[in-house]
Amino acid sequence: MQMCPASFDMIDPVIFSIGWFELRWYALAYIAGVFAGLAYVVWLVRRPGLWTTHPDPKGAPLGRAYVEDLVLWVMVGIIAGGRLGYVLFYQTSSLWERPLWVVTGITEGGMSFHGGMIGVALALLLTARAHKMPILRTADAVAVVTPIGLMLGRLANFINGELWGRPAPDLPWAMTFAADPLCLERHPSQLYQAGLEGFALLVVLAVAVFAFRALSRPGLATGIFLAGYGVFRAFAEVFREPDTQMPEALQGYVTMGMVLCIPMIVAGGYLIWRALKRPADDQPGVEPGFDPRVKDAS
Repeated sequence: MQMCPASFDMIDPVIFSIGWFELRWYALAYIAGVFAGLAYVVWLVRRPGLWTTHPDPKGAPLGRAYVEDLVLWVMVGIIAGGRLGYVLFYQTSSLWERPLWVVTGITEGGMSFHGGMIGVALALLLTARAHKMPILRTADAVAVVTPIGLMLGRLANFINGELWGRPAPDLPWAMTFAADPLCLERHPSQLYQAGLEGFALLVVLAVAVFAFRALSRPGLATGIFLAGYGVFRAFAEVFREPDTQMPEALQGYVTMGMVLCIPMIVAGGYLIWRALKRPADDQPGVEPGFDPRVKDAS
């Protein structure tokens, strides 16, 4: 396939390679996002005052040892759910045309946020139940750090030169991408999404947590994340090259990404309403049998 000359200094998607092993920016983005998220959650659980309105809190509802165990399964949920979601939502035909590519092609990119979210939700639910920990509290902890990984992932999409935007020949910052068969000047929508779904959503959640004590209301941070992501993603889809999976009558107006965001916005709105309807906790929602004073034991 003839490569289109890119209108920006191309960054090699492969950082380095040794024999068959390659380290790509795409993989590094996921690794960095997980560990940055882990550090942020650990920092939050060490500050019990964020999780309650009580003037003298005894501890946060989540312990460090539990958080570290949770991260392992969340990582599995991200990778498995993200890949399967991408195949089912956007590359369904590959299931019978090239089934091995479903697994081997992951190093080339091709992950779905909505699939990854389903995988993370299952990992979160099963891990919380296994440890007898509060599910909404766990979801809140994961929600406030997720935009870090989203921002890094979208930047990796930009480096890969994939998931570009709609044609915009008159836009001063429009770009051409090497893999674009039409070689058109387009919106760098990956950067829009990194700014909205990543940085902006991270700031919104941080303000909610530190200025309005969102973590003292179980489910509120999760609701803000779901609704915020849904709105930001739906807006970004206006500039992103639309998917071909929609019925012909809807193509150009509604994208698969918009459709998948609708249940997120609805669920997020419900969780926000539910959390604000109830009074804020004057003590963290500690499950029976869990002593917050030993939260750092390993």
